Amino acid sequence: GELRGNGQFVRRKALERCGGWNEETIADDLDLTFRLHLDRWDIEFLSFPAVQEEGVTNAIALWHQRNRWAEGGYQRYLDYWHLIVRNHMGTGKTWDLLLFMLIQYILPIAQIPDLLMAVARNRAPVLAPVTGLSVSLAFFWMFNGLKRTLKEEKLSVSTLFMLMFQTLRGNIYLFHWLAVMAITTARMSVRPKRLKWVKTVHQGNHE
Repeated sequence: GELRGNGQFVRRKALERCGGWNEETIADDLDLTFRLHLDRWDIEFLSFPAVQEEGVTNAIALWHQRNRWAEGGYQRYLDYWHLIVRNHMGTGKTWDLLLFMLIQYILPIAQIPDLLMAVARNRAPVLAPVTGLSVSLAFFWMFNGLKRTLKEEKLSVSTLFMLMFQTLRGNIYLFHWLAVMAITTARMSVRPKRLKWVKTVHQGNHE
């Protein structure tokens, strides 16, 4: 499991044993996730009750938010890699985190130069099979996640088409992560660790 912003609850005992919140990060929830796992705590996910989240208001705010998420998520691997490779979390969690790093960070970074080289040399991208598998899995799980939000036991044809359209739109939207990761990686390669982040303006429905 992983802590993700709002809707999270942490035992005081666990927080104290981990040393409290880390002020040397711009993504304290992601950082705390690693420290809880390193201390052998488990993080559970509950699908009910649902927690609503306010969305950012414009493209610039989205860009700042995603850059902060990318850098904070990336930085925790750099901060705790020596403990991860020593298997302090246990074998299952260690492999899970390494696979997550591969899918969430390494592949997006590699896909852009791979695509540029494919265009320059007029050949298929080397990572095309892996990219295709990743996109297929993302489509499948997003579709099933959206399907779970509906209370209908038997879905009509129109509802299925609506779900497929929403899933397709969601997957297209996620492609911005490729640019975010490429730029974040380049910035982190030449600049020191950043502890100041830009607060993003959010908009809720005020219900």
